[in-house]
Amino acid sequence: MSDSENQNLSIPKALCLFVLSILMIFGGVLWVKANSSIVLLAAGAASSALCMIWGIRWKDLERDMIGNINAMLPAILILLSVGLMIGIWIACGTVPLMVYYGLKLLSPGTFLVVTLLLCTMMSVCMGTSWGTIGTVGVALMGISAGLEVPLPYTAGAIVTGAIFGDKLSPLSDTTVMSSAVSGVDIIDHIKYMLWTTLPPYIISLLLYLFLGRAAAGHVITGDSIEIITSKLSEIFSLSPILLLPPIAVLGLILLKKPALPVFTAGVALGCVLAYFFQGLSLGEISSALQRGYTAKSGADMIDSMLIRGGLNSMLGSVALLIAAAIFGAPLKTAGVIDILINLIKSKAKSERLMQIFAFITHGAFFCITGSYYVTFAVLGPVLRPLYDSYTLHRANISRMLEDSGTALAPIIPWSVTGAFIANTLGVPTAKYIMYSPLTYLGMVFLVIYDVTEVKIWRRPEGGYGELD
Repeated sequence: MSDSENQNLSIPKALCLFVLSILMIFGGVLWVKANSSIVLLAAGAASSALCMIWGIRWKDLERDMIGNINAMLPAILILLSVGLMIGIWIACGTVPLMVYYGLKLLSPGTFLVVTLLLCTMMSVCMGTSWGTIGTVGVALMGISAGLEVPLPYTAGAIVTGAIFGDKLSPLSDTTVMSSAVSGVDIIDHIKYMLWTTLPPYIISLLLYLFLGRAAAGHVITGDSIEIITSKLSEIFSLSPILLLPPIAVLGLILLKKPALPVFTAGVALGCVLAYFFQGLSLGEISSALQRGYTAKSGADMIDSMLIRGGLNSMLGSVALLIAAAIFGAPLKTAGVIDILINLIKSKAKSERLMQIFAFITHGAFFCITGSYYVTFAVLGPVLRPLYDSYTLHRANISRMLEDSGTALAPIIPWSVTGAFIANTLGVPTAKYIMYSPLTYLGMVFLVIYDVTEVKIWRRPEGGYGELD
């Protein structure tokens, strides 16, 4: 809320401003199909102009814009460090080694389970569901056809493993953004999400154990794995010691060390390994940190798997966070957020109903836009004061955003993620939905917790603390 109470708009003007902002977002995303950052910036500029016409001072708007950007700064620094980490981990051989070992584990009888575990490992360590699906996922679909394992089964296992990492990896942009817009420490956010993510994951694992029996007795007839693994061993000097960076990062996170120093340690270890194990010069290491891994192997599948990362790869996400901060500033300055919160309070007579209402609102908003980047940016800041008023920890917001956004995306055919998965894996959304329980069961557990008030974290007196 702005310091200038008399600058608040009247309720009709505030609602008009909010409707204009939402219409611009819908129009930009659905009809114009513009970049999300541009849409948010355009909506923020239009809202600011209207605020100034109605008497809101630019000084107040500017102050809230700067305040919002400052609040996003920790998330921006984490995103940049993640880009550095992915680029150097590929260059030093850490990611190629994980792919190599993972593919070597494949066997007909346990194909679906290994597919799940391999995609989980890749997505957790790389922090990207798209990268996992578009690289290892494509290779696994080819193997699935050779084993005569139904392709929807395999697609479901790939999506489940990829989304698990996208929700829980500290390297994931959705994990960073959902915690940032909710005002929650990223490690607390990850730990709190385990309650709605691990049960569906275990159910998925049991499902793939059952479905995998159909694959028993088959043999792998293709040579996809041999091609990939032999090429990786040619390009990189592979050694188990290359697993040191992810082990160190995960260990430090478990020890509750701050995220940014932990990621810095991961980058430093990657640089050392790249120099001593892969023989990269300091210039080549610098290039990998800036532009990611760019060396071409001559094999399209290997190149699509490895050419990624670097500082430059995260600049789009950084721009999105800044655009979200600018978009929210006029709504905050003009008192729109306070008015919306009061309207929700008047309808939700209990915290239980309020949380259900927030869940339904975000889920519906996501189904309309198909982009969790937009819904996170719009609803995250709006819900924070409301959850605070009920003494609910803001981790409840970030968890809800991921369960009804990140996890829901693969089963919405018109969403960006849903369309990408269907096109990349060659399996229609409707055919793999039932074989990817993680995408919808997380929402079921979320509602159960909200209704029963079990595993609901409350804000301690005097501020936010560690999870119990």
